[in-house]
Amino acid sequence: MSLRPTLETRLAQPTMEGAGVKLHRAFGFQDPSELDPFLMFDDFRNERPEDFQRGFPWHPHRGIETITYVLSGTVEHGDSLGNHGVLGAGDVQWMTAGSGILHQEMPQGNTAGQMHGFQLWGNLPSSLKMTAPRYQDVKGTEIPVIQDDDGTVVRIIVGSFWGKTGPVDGIAADPQYLDISIPAGVKKTFKIDTYRRAFAYVFEGAGAFADASKPSGVLLEKEVAGEEVNIRDLSGNRTLIRFGTGDEVTVQAGPEGMRFLLISGAPINEPVAWHGPIVMNTQEELMQAMRELRNGTFIKPAH
Repeated sequence: MSLRPTLETRLAQPTMEGAGVKLHRAFGFQDPSELDPFLMFDDFRNERPEDFQRGFPWHPHRGIETITYVLSGTVEHGDSLGNHGVLGAGDVQWMTAGSGILHQEMPQGNTAGQMHGFQLWGNLPSSLKMTAPRYQDVKGTEIPVIQDDDGTVVRIIVGSFWGKTGPVDGIAADPQYLDISIPAGVKKTFKIDTYRRAFAYVFEGAGAFADASKPSGVLLEKEVAGEEVNIRDLSGNRTLIRFGTGDEVTVQAGPEGMRFLLISGAPINEPVAWHGPIVMNTQEELMQAMRELRNGTFIKPAH
């Protein structure tokens, strides 16, 4: 077994999207190979309705999949194919845009006017860029929840973990998407297949991730993989941790415990031509998508 080194730790940056939604972006619109097959990750958490209710009006998507996970409040969505629904607290939507749709998402707060959720963009390989669009809407009650003896709780959004499998399937990136809560002071190791790219996103409390490649920090209680492995400074609210190659991630929760997402997927390793919500492999394909948007042929007829 080998511990994954911590390549980078950085705070999500405030930005604005849609018609004026304030959010924090952990990564996106930078180097698409950095976390291939994932392109972008946003944390839309707000305490004031005026910061999110203008929402994300009609916009196109092609060549990607979007994964929306709601923790509080609701998100009403609709598209040009006639699909419509509402995501509530704990719900997940995995949308395969494929050949193209026009889509809108309108968040609404809970009774206290608060909204919190995440959206992750996953790339599609060239063979699936023009596949038929589809949705997988999953209620929170359908998501497996496992509690370990030490109080650790894992919600399995996608993929298999500890003998349970999440309800979303057939995803190109073969992802694993876990929502993990660890009690104060508990140290935990999670296994990730070596071939996957992986990152963590801490959004409650704080914790320290072990780092096999950097000797600075507080020594873990025991050796990992026969070597002295040190733990980095505490990573807290809205922190992205990007990992290198290996098959284990070890973390120790801080004095208030911690909650984080642990996400991994198989890299696609293809060229990326990217403009806003449209991601293709070549500039020619990207320009073709723009022409179709202008002339009204962007949405492909169902076969």
